[in-house]
Amino acid sequence: MLTQPRVAVLYTRLRVEEKWIFAALESRGVPYDRINDRELNLLLTDPQAWQQYDVVIARNLSYTRTLYTLRVLESWGIPTVNRAEVVETCGDKLRTTAALAAAGIPQPEAAIAFTPESALEAMEQLGYPVVLKPVYGSWGRLLAKINDRDAAEAILEHKAALGSPLHQVYYIQEYIPKPGRDIRAFVIGDQVVTAIYRYAEHWITNTARGGRGEVCPITPELERLCLEAAEAVGGGVLALDIMEHPERGYLVNEINHSMEFHTTVPLTGVDIPGMIVDYALQVARGRVAVPALPVAAER
Repeated sequence: MLTQPRVAVLYTRLRVEEKWIFAALESRGVPYDRINDRELNLLLTDPQAWQQYDVVIARNLSYTRTLYTLRVLESWGIPTVNRAEVVETCGDKLRTTAALAAAGIPQPEAAIAFTPESALEAMEQLGYPVVLKPVYGSWGRLLAKINDRDAAEAILEHKAALGSPLHQVYYIQEYIPKPGRDIRAFVIGDQVVTAIYRYAEHWITNTARGGRGEVCPITPELERLCLEAAEAVGGGVLALDIMEHPERGYLVNEINHSMEFHTTVPLTGVDIPGMIVDYALQVARGRVAVPALPVAAER
């Protein structure tokens, strides 16, 4: 009889997704521990307490907590889902854009700037409207659709006054005229397991912001794009946000390394938490090939 690996699940708050993952572990008879990252401390020179785990599933809310915890665990030789390298890439919009560009994945045009003056110049080059985003963040927070130069100057002045170094990194993206929706596609390992449309009257279509979900068919074109984009950022358990441009077709907007799926599971009937657990067990048993991140060609 095959011995089940022992699993640790890192979490910050018990959402429905974490409860479903716990239920999937229990239904498979997998021994596991729940570890709240608010109570976590790691003695960096003594990894013994963590050697009991064959894999760690990271469901933390904080990008920073997730990244640093996984860096430590991986230094001790403990497999993680997702890997720290994937979290670092997907949690940083600039790194995501760079990885997708290196792999030739279609995406919206974007620019990075470090002063209000250079940010304004980049916006003028991209052409209004543009979208100003924080390099770190989720749930559509702190996004601004900027329609003209007057609005740009006002918002950039406010950002400059906030003082945080992260507010001085200006990630600027072209505005894509979506058909009232975008696509959230879920990739686990080498499979696109399901996808939904997210409809909203607002230009931000996140279901967390009131967007309405509907099942999206996975066409061969969409499947190919999702798998190539997932491989570009290192693979694993990922959710891809994809826009439909009227002329350019599918564009990968962002990739989420710790996605929510409370809307998708009831809508599609796809057992995403069970698939996450099965993938983690494969990782624990060393049955998952790890893709290398692409390297941009020398110029």
